[in-house]
Amino acid sequence: VQFTPTILLLDEKGNTIARINGYYPPHRFSAALDYSAQRLEGKLGFAEYMKSVPQTGASATLNEQAFFMKPPHDLRRKAGGKPLAVLFESRHCAACDELHKEGFTRAATRAAMARFDIARFALSARDPLTTPDGRATTAEAWGRELKVGYTPSVLFFDDAGKEVFRLEAYLRPFHFASSFEYVGSGAYRKEPEFQRFLQHKADGIKERGEKLELWK
Repeated sequence: VQFTPTILLLDEKGNTIARINGYYPPHRFSAALDYSAQRLEGKLGFAEYMKSVPQTGASATLNEQAFFMKPPHDLRRKAGGKPLAVLFESRHCAACDELHKEGFTRAATRAAMARFDIARFALSARDPLTTPDGRATTAEAWGRELKVGYTPSVLFFDDAGKEVFRLEAYLRPFHFASSFEYVGSGAYRKEPEFQRFLQHKADGIKERGEKLELWK
C-alpha cells in the first residue's frame, strides 16, 4: 500500500476484484463499486472499465507544458542518463486540470522534475511511441498493457527502462513533488514504502523549524 486511502474490493473467496488507490470523486467511486457488485471482472479488466467512466466539470482539451517531450516519442533509456516520468491523462479530467494548475506550477515540483525526461500521452490516443524497453506501440495499447485506469497517472522508469514507481491516485502538491524526489534521488531503492519516505521528509521539515504545507 503506497497511498491512503487504499480500498481492495474482494469477491466471496477473498480474491481481489479491484484496487482503488487514493481518493476517487463520488461518481467514479460509485462506478468502481458497481464494477464489483455486478461481477464484471470476468468480462472486462478494472482499468478498461474505469476508462469508460466519464469525468465531469473539466476541460475538453489536454493541458500543455513546455517541458513535455516532443514527438517522435522514443522513450528508450541510456545507462547513466535521466530517469523517465510518463504522464497519462484524459480529456474532461478535473484532477488533470488541477495537476497543471497547482502541481506543475510549484517551484519545488519544477526543481524535482528537472532530473527527468517527461512524456505525456492521452490514455485513449493512438500516438506512436517506442517504449522504454524498445518496443514500438501506441499510447492506448501501452496504457492498456500497463493497466492504467486512473487519470492522471505518472509512471516512473529508471535509466535501464524499468518501471520503479507509479502514481495512480489523487495527490496534493506536496505529495506530487515528493514523488519526483523519491525516484530522482534514488530513495526508492532503500525505502520501498512511499508513505514512510513522506513521513521522514515531513519530520525533517518540522525539525528544521520550517512550515509544512501538506494540502495547499
